Amino acid sequence: MSDSPRVADFLFAYENFNNFNLEIEEKFALMIVIISSYDDTMVKEKDEESWATSIRNNLLKDIRIHKNTIDYWAMSDEADLDNCFL
Repeated sequence: MSDSPRVADFLFAYENFNNFNLEIEEKFALMIVIISSYDDTMVKEKDEESWATSIRNNLLKDIRIHKNTIDYWAMSDEADLDNCFL
């Protein structure tokens, strides 16, 4: 479940997943929570640029497990930007 005040905590857990013994499925799920939480933060107009950079870098680093997540959130087939995620 997304929790916008905890984006930094979620990113820390993701980036230190070896210390938390996360499996690939847990890493996949955690990234979804991170993106959803960050989207909530942007809706509240509290964008944190360092989070965006970190999320992007982590998605690219682990693109093999996050390709479907990227496709979902990108909504590249949607022509009306009002129907897209921030």
